[in-house]
Amino acid sequence: MPDRLPVVLLWHMHQPQYRDALTGEYVQPWTALHALKDYSDMAAHLEDNPRARAVVNFTPVLIEQIEALALQVAQHLAGGAPLRDPVLASLVGELPEPAEARLTLVRALLRAQRAQMIEPLPPLRELADIAATLATAGRIAYASDAFIRDLSVWYHLAWTGESIRRSDARVAALMARERDFTPDDRRAMLGVIGDTLASIIPRYRALAGAGRCELAVSPYSHPILPLLCDFGAARESLPGSPLPQHAAYAGGQERAAWHMEEAVRVFERAFGTRPAGCWPSEGAISQAALEIIDRHGFAWAASSAGVLRASLEARAGEVAWAAQALDRPYRLPGQRLQCWFRDDGLSDLIGFTYATWHGDDAVAHLVAGLEELAQRHSGSAGHAVLIALDGENAWEHYPQNGYHFLRALYAALATHPQLELTTLAALSAREAVPPAPLPHVRAGSWVHSTLATWMGDADKNAAWDLLCEAKLAFDRVMAGGSLGGDARAAAERQLAQCESSDWFWWFGDYNPAEAVAQFDLLFRRQLTILYRMLALAPPAILAQPLSRGGGSMEHGGVMRRAHDG
Repeated sequence: MPDRLPVVLLWHMHQPQYRDALTGEYVQPWTALHALKDYSDMAAHLEDNPRARAVVNFTPVLIEQIEALALQVAQHLAGGAPLRDPVLASLVGELPEPAEARLTLVRALLRAQRAQMIEPLPPLRELADIAATLATAGRIAYASDAFIRDLSVWYHLAWTGESIRRSDARVAALMARERDFTPDDRRAMLGVIGDTLASIIPRYRALAGAGRCELAVSPYSHPILPLLCDFGAARESLPGSPLPQHAAYAGGQERAAWHMEEAVRVFERAFGTRPAGCWPSEGAISQAALEIIDRHGFAWAASSAGVLRASLEARAGEVAWAAQALDRPYRLPGQRLQCWFRDDGLSDLIGFTYATWHGDDAVAHLVAGLEELAQRHSGSAGHAVLIALDGENAWEHYPQNGYHFLRALYAALATHPQLELTTLAALSAREAVPPAPLPHVRAGSWVHSTLATWMGDADKNAAWDLLCEAKLAFDRVMAGGSLGGDARAAAERQLAQCESSDWFWWFGDYNPAEAVAQFDLLFRRQLTILYRMLALAPPAILAQPLSRGGGSMEHGGVMRRAHDG
């Protein structure tokens, strides 16, 4: 509608590959838990409000994990096939006997946000207090099987989405029972998880088919495309940034193209259509990265307002930054791709501020900000506001998993006389907001508008050097022709897992030490698996931690949740 300001909500869904390609074990439980809690709830909000609209972005590596876990749970329930996720297996499988493994499991069953996920459930609060006392090497022997079983059920209930709690009789019965869960009870909990996992992709596919949401995709395993293409991209925003010892990532542009091709293939298989849009990993873009996305036929890509501002200010003689510069798409010379830039302030209010507000007050505050923008842009050339953020990590800090806030947000935006809740594909299809010219884009991301989160720190650079060495080894083996067919394809996909942005994010002394250690180990394990797939001996350095330790939870105002990626 010409008299209403279009507003687009973009929710980005991502978890890195937690499955060990050699053993089949899931070394972290976060994909299943976020599916149970967040991917299900986010679908339910769109299903419950026929006028709600959103863009939901999936990483292909997340799609594959959801599908694999759904199949694994179904096979266990049907015929007793092993569960490869130790946290899931604690519901129905044999509990570990060695004290160290038992201690690891109990600690894993405590990893949830205390104020909003544990405290509102009195039986879990009691179990968690006891578990915290028992979770030491000297006391873990006192943790009985029955205790761990009850803790596991309540842990999964804590990670159950609010929409499921309100609609699933199995969940209501388990919560009413409170303790002494039988094998049938625990199997029922696993059934809830399995049904939820199996429903995620079909539900979003149905929503997209009905025009209720737009589905978008990220590069296959969530790599930082600008850095794959050129390490010098890190210095576009921070000229003095230290770089890895290797001058470049060998064949990086070809690898970036591979990630885009594989992303389209996985997306089309899962959802039955070709994606129109791409949320580049962490909103990280550069001139070279956007050229690759454009060549793969995407209609739009999106990043951060900070990147736009830096790009315009770098060419201030051509285009000056002004309030009217935001809230519209741009197009680089010679490209068809529309590049959108999210409103950082409004997006971060949802991600980091509103969790402690009453839901109605938070929605009123956000809508007031949008009304102000509608007034500002009234009468000017086409504008639209993009609000984009993680669709999974913020909600555990909200009461009831953000249920009341999100329900009220969709209701307010869907019926507002000055605002039009829509999608980027819909705007593009009707050419509602013509793109402005952008002579040049300065490389950056949605984190401080730089690439420093993934390169520049000594540990991050050391990790890149290990990856560069592995890539050179990969290239030598491929050139030698010793791998072919399925083995070659498996090695190529394993290389993609090593190229994920998540490993580099966690290196640095500003992140929590426990999370740094976990992702340090995961990264080195991924590289070790790659060498083994290439029939090469892994370098001895991969047996040694890279990280020099971790620190606090915050870095420049951007918090990463401690429990996951």
